Amino acid sequence: MHWIDPDCLQETRGTVTQFLLNPHGELDGFVLGKNKQVHFPPHMSKQVAKHVRIGEQVKVRGVKPRSANMVAAVLLTSGSGVAILDAGPHYDGEKHEKPHVEKRPIEITGEVRLALYGPKGELRGALLTDGTSIRMPPHAAAELVSYLEPGAHIQVWGHGVKNKYGHTIEVDDIAQWVDADSAEVR
Repeated sequence: MHWIDPDCLQETRGTVTQFLLNPHGELDGFVLGKNKQVHFPPHMSKQVAKHVRIGEQVKVRGVKPRSANMVAAVLLTSGSGVAILDAGPHYDGEKHEKPHVEKRPIEITGEVRLALYGPKGELRGALLTDGTSIRMPPHAAAELVSYLEPGAHIQVWGHGVKNKYGHTIEVDDIAQWVDADSAEVR
């Protein structure tokens, strides 16, 4: 979003309660308070990791899509006043390379705390109450809306990555979790 002047955008403030990871293990967002998702592109991951901490008050200037309770950040300001601007992925002259991470097969059950969205407000997954984020392509998420709504109990199979910032699973299969003996697989 390097073409947008952040000074003309609405400011959102809040306390960072959790980081969100993409399937490559990079930061691509965080949660403010209990349920406000802030999305930023992964090329900002290193700067955010360096300057923003859990429990810190931050300011976000960004774009709010009509269809989602989230903000696509253009400018983040840390509690210590460091400004992190989305100047585009090639701003510093280097191409942003996705890191190579070892993903392992994972099966998890849990309750959905928050639906997760991409930068244009497209549904992309969910955050579980245990802090695990599950991710899928928008076309798959659009077909599985009821599985990704807060309060839904789900079982997920996929491949995941975990680091000091969080835990993310790229979904292969998902089911409504009925009880320990039966689940409806999709």
